[in-house]
Amino acid sequence: MFTNFEIMGSKSKVYFFFDNTRVSLDNRTELKKFIEFIFKKEKKLLAGLNYVFCSDKRLLEINQQYLAHDYYTDIITFDLSEKGSEIISGEIYISVDRVRNNAKTEGYLISVELLRVIFHGVLHLCGYGDKKRGERAIMREKEDYYIHKYLNRST
Repeated sequence: MFTNFEIMGSKSKVYFFFDNTRVSLDNRTELKKFIEFIFKKEKKLLAGLNYVFCSDKRLLEINQQYLAHDYYTDIITFDLSEKGSEIISGEIYISVDRVRNNAKTEGYLISVELLRVIFHGVLHLCGYGDKKRGERAIMREKEDYYIHKYLNRST
């Protein structure tokens, strides 16, 4: 895991890393700005956020090692903020394999499913849950809102 990352001297507080996998992220600068916009819209302060795009195998290893879960998932979000701090720091691990599979299964474009997962992690860091039915409904509503807003932004 990437910890104690430096954010000084960089314009963006959002970073993308690729762990032996590739995924097409169009307009990365715009996407980073939009991710920062979500934090502002949700009235949260962002110190720094790392996204790590990886394989199913790698995310399963992380799931087993850090969460004691023995199953595949599309995303794992780690809140690295100091306890009691209002300033958010985090790491979001995304399985590119799972995103591709979910997009195919659900009939979405991979690019849209990728946005959903990227924004899903941000929403977790902003305090939204997804364990209960009501939480999942709110999470999906927020994801849809931000996907729509991102895809229909003025460029």
